Amino acid sequence: MHPIYSYLSGLILLVISISCSTQSSELEQTLDSPPNIVLIFTDDQTYTAVQALGNEEIETPNLDRLVHNGTTFTHAYNMGGWNGAICVASRSMMISGRTVWRANQFKDAWQQGDSLALTQTWGKLMEQAGYNTYMTGKWHVAAPAESVFQTVRHIRPGMPNDSRDQGSFDSPETMPLGYNRPKNEQDNSWSPYDTAMGGFWEGGKHWSEVLKDDALDYVNDAVAQPDPFFMYLAFNAPHDPRQSPKEFVDRYPLDSISLPESFMPRYPYEEEIGLGPKLRDEALAPFPRTEYATKVHMQEYYAIVTHLDQQIGEILDALEASGKMENTYIFFTADHGLSVGRHGLLGKQNMYDHSVRVPLMLVGPDIPANRQVETDVYLQDVMASSLELAGIEKPDYVEFNSLLGLAKGETEQGPYDAIYGGYINYQRMIRKDDMKLIVYPQANEVLLYNLKEDPKELTDLADDPDYVDEVASLFEDLLALQQQFEDTLDLEPMYRELTSGTLP
Repeated sequence: MHPIYSYLSGLILLVISISCSTQSSELEQTLDSPPNIVLIFTDDQTYTAVQALGNEEIETPNLDRLVHNGTTFTHAYNMGGWNGAICVASRSMMISGRTVWRANQFKDAWQQGDSLALTQTWGKLMEQAGYNTYMTGKWHVAAPAESVFQTVRHIRPGMPNDSRDQGSFDSPETMPLGYNRPKNEQDNSWSPYDTAMGGFWEGGKHWSEVLKDDALDYVNDAVAQPDPFFMYLAFNAPHDPRQSPKEFVDRYPLDSISLPESFMPRYPYEEEIGLGPKLRDEALAPFPRTEYATKVHMQEYYAIVTHLDQQIGEILDALEASGKMENTYIFFTADHGLSVGRHGLLGKQNMYDHSVRVPLMLVGPDIPANRQVETDVYLQDVMASSLELAGIEKPDYVEFNSLLGLAKGETEQGPYDAIYGGYINYQRMIRKDDMKLIVYPQANEVLLYNLKEDPKELTDLADDPDYVDEVASLFEDLLALQQQFEDTLDLEPMYRELTSGTLP
């Protein structure tokens, strides 16, 4: 071989060796660095509002992308709330790490300016571990957002026109525009794509698009920063007013929408459980519910979810283009679900799965792709999971648990024996071993569902003689959970009546 060729061959091998060594070093450095963590958080998104999770009527290509690229927890729950704004309780639990009734107490500490309570928030824990923290979108938490996150953009209220976000209305005549409709097929009082209606159009650009723009700006800035980042991206959508551009509404003609199997004109215990016509969420559609009004609300719900999905797609594209994805974990979930016509209900203030169960996906470097985990978890487990990813020892006051072992298939045993739920003093729930018991103390009623055989909760088994022992056992377990979570609602008298056979 000519000496020049030997020289060139040696030079090429040296360059390749240096290049491989550099790439290997960069990879090891990436894997040894704390990962970036992104939470994409939506509002009012029920677990069925994702096509890849079984709903062929809705278009969600980017949420489907998360499902296919990561692990999905198919049974993730919210614990409920202490007032009609369930999102306040859900978000307070997420930020504080406390379960529902203790989160309510923690909320009071925030309002009183307790500095220790602020340092124990999710954002501050991440900051103390060296993270750059960022928040944009819906807040609706008592703690000031600027005291929890280092960088904050466009803090949004619970919903547009926050004067609408009141607990109840005295009568249909006192309701603002957009409620108690459509009364019939000629009712054109509201349009989801008319920007003159305000709502999500306030400010000139749809709020979901503003949040997306905020996220893209931050991703561009974060690329040049050496420290890891934590992004809390909280969309207001698909909360009402369910507004989106006309092209999205047009994708869902009414004749293509199927009524839910659990559709009914009125829920039989609506007043006794706090869900009558005066409750804001329930006042969105007329009483009794009609098939036409229900389909219109479903149409608008599907449309705003698909518009939301488009914004999420652009955020995912930006993260992938940033070069940071090799060391970034993305969580997607919602603060709670929504009825949208199921069981004669519109809102989320109930214990049915459509309202307490949400989608929950995790995508990351060592997270299995296209995997589904059916173990019962809480959506607020996202906080504890992020702490583990960041190498932060979970403080004793954080009551939720990391899902990483479940996500990676390292364990099949979930952290909870049962799932608990409650709404003010009107409703309580326990889900255990594929059975669900719902208790309505003011109606003196209990409901029982076999979720394995009846996932849509259509058949109440509480009066079936074959399930007497099941009802009593679940009720007893519910009492134990009440004690565990400092639930002060006294259900003991009702339990004694039930087990003595005197409950009607």
